[in-house]
Amino acid sequence: MSLRLFDPRARVRALRAAGVLGLNQRNARFIMEHNQRRFYPRVDDKVLTKKLAIEAGMAVPELYGIIDNQGDTGRVPEIVGEHQSFVVKPAHGSGGDGIVVVSGRRRDRYRLVDGQIWDGDTLDFHVSNIVGGQYSLTGEPDTALIEYCVQFDPLFEQVSFQGVPDIRVITYRGYPVMAMVRLPTKASHGKANLHQGAVGAGIDMAGGVTLDGVSGNEIVEEHPDTYHPIAGLRIPEWDFILTSAARAIDVTGLGYVGVDMVLDRDLGPLILEMNARPGLNIQLANRAGLRPRLETVDRDYEAAATPAERAAFARARFPAHGTM
Repeated sequence: MSLRLFDPRARVRALRAAGVLGLNQRNARFIMEHNQRRFYPRVDDKVLTKKLAIEAGMAVPELYGIIDNQGDTGRVPEIVGEHQSFVVKPAHGSGGDGIVVVSGRRRDRYRLVDGQIWDGDTLDFHVSNIVGGQYSLTGEPDTALIEYCVQFDPLFEQVSFQGVPDIRVITYRGYPVMAMVRLPTKASHGKANLHQGAVGAGIDMAGGVTLDGVSGNEIVEEHPDTYHPIAGLRIPEWDFILTSAARAIDVTGLGYVGVDMVLDRDLGPLILEMNARPGLNIQLANRAGLRPRLETVDRDYEAAATPAERAAFARARFPAHGTM
């Protein structure tokens, strides 16, 4: 084996040749230039994001209620009513921290998606921590959202551990450029979060078909818990998903944004949240660099293109090749 493979400079040159986008270039060239700071609250505040999406006619998980002061932290049973499953999340959280998914309840007992059983006091304490700002981006007091728990599409039944997979689409100047599906695992405690151990699988933009996955920095062909092949799953309503993602710029005003969606078995695609600073592991999941796709958009950008036209552009111009 050539020693050049262990030369950091050679590795950097290889990544650059593959079109891999680095963190500094992402921030300076794309986020700073296309994401005005005044628009950040539209995605950093999940309550506001949901409100803007609803006003734009986009489907989102139903909001059962919010808790924004310590005196109301025990109101979860009242807010959820007869619903047996629900999600509690911080309005200003990031990286999946603070999100609790309740899959079932009985009296004062709540079964979480990873199998844990919480009593009412434990749930109240968690809501209190959210309101106190433990999970917020700034550390300031926050709001707890209690909302509908998505029932995932049967398509993902064999490639997900307990939790709900989600689909991330990165859009640039209103054009979808890359996508992946994040698959919960036992290690991620049923959460679709790559930093907590979920598997990311690239998606062929042309047809909405999954590619092999990535776990950490390793390429994987099977889900680590179910041993089922990850590649070859055709995402339903792919055109609608891409068109919805293309509308993110109109809703948020942000030119570089990650749009997270889920497929509900009854309600279809739902907008979960949006992110002004989407991570770069999506390149590993697709085994392709982002930079050439972003440069393609810059070169062929059409200001008058509709969301459907921008989605069609993505399908035609960004098929999977696996160049990394």
